[in-house]
Amino acid sequence: MSAGKKARLFVAIDPPASVREALATWARAAASALRSPAGRSSIGRDAGAPLRILDPDSLHLTLCFLGSRAPDEIDALADTIDEVLQHASPELCLGAPVWLPPRRPRALAVEVHDIDQRDGSLARLQHAVASAIAETIDWRPERRRFRGHVTVARTRSGSRAARRSSVSNARLPPTPQRSFKPERVVLYRSWLAPTGATYEPVAGGPLRTADA
Repeated sequence: MSAGKKARLFVAIDPPASVREALATWARAAASALRSPAGRSSIGRDAGAPLRILDPDSLHLTLCFLGSRAPDEIDALADTIDEVLQHASPELCLGAPVWLPPRRPRALAVEVHDIDQRDGSLARLQHAVASAIAETIDWRPERRRFRGHVTVARTRSGSRAARRSSVSNARLPPTPQRSFKPERVVLYRSWLAPTGATYEPVAGGPLRTADA
């Protein structure tokens, strides 16, 4: 790899395979529900092309998006992730569907939150990861509030679905009622392509279990 190339990196936790499959099944049902009987999108012609359903193996919950970084930072980031693995794995569940970003959405996602929403374990884990990374490399966490979610589908072109999101969500099927405990924190490298991004795990490790 040439020294001038950058690595597009993010840190995430992965739902179990059964949860990812349930989310992918829901995404296919949602895409179908957003179409009229004539086969046109129920959110109007200006909503862009039909949704592109993401492969179940690619579904994840991003904790920190790092952007394009120097590849030689990966080893330091791997050591940093090792330092936050003492955190207990949070007990999570799937929530409501959400279009993201809110004003000009390009993706359909499902919210993820603590089973006990007063607990705050997911937010604490995200904050710990972000703080550790900020101390390791020249990177600043986003100022906006962390919102746990798993993206399940993207539009094939620029979407204006936000203007009709209330109509769209009214037509969506109920999201799966699943709870889970993520097993690992993973540093991913994202490879962009016309057919969609692929994600390569480059570092990571298991979270501590509550009884460990």
